Amino acid sequence: MSAYQNEIKAIAAVTEAAGSTWAAINPEYAARMRVQNRFRTGLEIAKYTAAIMRKDMAEYDADTNAYTQSLGCWHGFIGQQKLISIKKHLKTTNKRYLYLSGWMVAALRSEFGPLPDQSMHEKTSVSNLIEELYTFLRQADARELDLLFVDLDEARAAGDKSKEAEIQAKIDNFETHVVPIIADIDAGFGNPEATYLLAKKMIEAGACCIQIENQVSDEKQCGHQDGKVTVPHSDFLAKINAVRYAFLELGIDDGVIVARTDSLGAGLTKAIAVTDEPGDLGDQYNSFLDGDYIDSAEDIQNGDVVIKANGKLLKPKRLASGLFQFRKDTGVERVILDCITSLQNGADLLWIETEKPHVGQIADMVNRIREVVPNAKLVYNNSPSFNWTLNFRQQVFDAMQEEGKDVSSYDRAKLMSVEYDETELAKLADEKIRTFQKDASREAGIFHHLITLPTYHTAALSTDNLAKGYFADEGMLAYVKGVQRQEIRQGIACVKHQNMAGSDIGDNHKEYFAGEAALKAGGKDNTMNQF
Repeated sequence: MSAYQNEIKAIAAVTEAAGSTWAAINPEYAARMRVQNRFRTGLEIAKYTAAIMRKDMAEYDADTNAYTQSLGCWHGFIGQQKLISIKKHLKTTNKRYLYLSGWMVAALRSEFGPLPDQSMHEKTSVSNLIEELYTFLRQADARELDLLFVDLDEARAAGDKSKEAEIQAKIDNFETHVVPIIADIDAGFGNPEATYLLAKKMIEAGACCIQIENQVSDEKQCGHQDGKVTVPHSDFLAKINAVRYAFLELGIDDGVIVARTDSLGAGLTKAIAVTDEPGDLGDQYNSFLDGDYIDSAEDIQNGDVVIKANGKLLKPKRLASGLFQFRKDTGVERVILDCITSLQNGADLLWIETEKPHVGQIADMVNRIREVVPNAKLVYNNSPSFNWTLNFRQQVFDAMQEEGKDVSSYDRAKLMSVEYDETELAKLADEKIRTFQKDASREAGIFHHLITLPTYHTAALSTDNLAKGYFADEGMLAYVKGVQRQEIRQGIACVKHQNMAGSDIGDNHKEYFAGEAALKAGGKDNTMNQF
């Protein structure tokens, strides 16, 4: 007996026990509603998706071709459509996740209006978005199953046993749209207690994976902007612990923590680390400070700070902002120390924020980390902040030049130009872009590839194209030709927007509740029938 039939049987036993007062309840209809609502709480989702991530991490360790991917989402509908598209084109959601970007929450979800990525937005807007994303994904399940139930009823009415069995199998083997979300908690929005409280909210909303960065909460900057300020390792590890305690308190024993380091591009620290003895973690952090060694108290000016380092007195350089400066060209060394320390103290995955997408650069750092932690794995930001075209054309230009090839027809500084689009160099660069994720997962330990802000940019581009024609001389043709006609021909489900919003599910529920007396919206006069 199938799982669906078991649900019907179980509910029938309940209704029979209730007696004649429940005679109007159809056990199969109730079973359908139960199947359509598989996940009843965010914690059920977090437990289910954490197991998926752990399985995927183990499979990646065995085969680097088994990397995972996601796209950033700023609205539940965007996440829903991504997963519907994945199931439509790829037939499975396996190894496809969602990413919740703090940047997009700040820019698009704050009551203050658009904000920079500096943790100024309402912290609960992060957990609210997680809940919203999963609400839309669960609705996608309900919609797709509803369509199958309608098909099942039609097959039964037609007496088509073969079709009925085929649809029954699809119901029994239905793959949910609910997938892991990697959720950005920024720098923790305050002290470790604040981090713990917000992490709990995020997990209760469904998050199985939380990404936290080693910047100072009240100085937090986007990873691709200047002015980033990091914290001593002890401060960061306290927040990693806070997130782990939140997972454990809520029963998500296999929750995943991504420790992000911004040290590659961060030249400042707000605090000098506490150190008890030479060579400990605090001492290692302080060893990167820029400053001058001094011989006597006469070298100390009003307000100067002096620490003992390498057996000498060091006067770190302090800026007018009160921040301390690291020595130049120490970013890579600080990244290595950050990553090893995080993995040795509770983190599961790493995130190294880089200034460009370069497989060799990432691999050099990861290989050094793996000398200490052999199974170190990365989540990597395939960021729209990079000029991918220019970066990869310059990488190919440099490689061609090193190989002794003639590059005199190219201007390295202007390789973004459209005039190069059909050249050998441009085609080689595009191929490197196409294989970047596969190459980086094989050579640089990247388990998960994400694009933080793709739907921010696609929404802007598509809206620009529509507005350009609609408000000019194309009028309605701009929408019909550029949008609706493409929806119809590409089989985009949203062309039937009433169905996507739940109208047909509601009609079926009306029939469950009121039988033949139900007033349904999807009759012959519904214009959605034109599609």
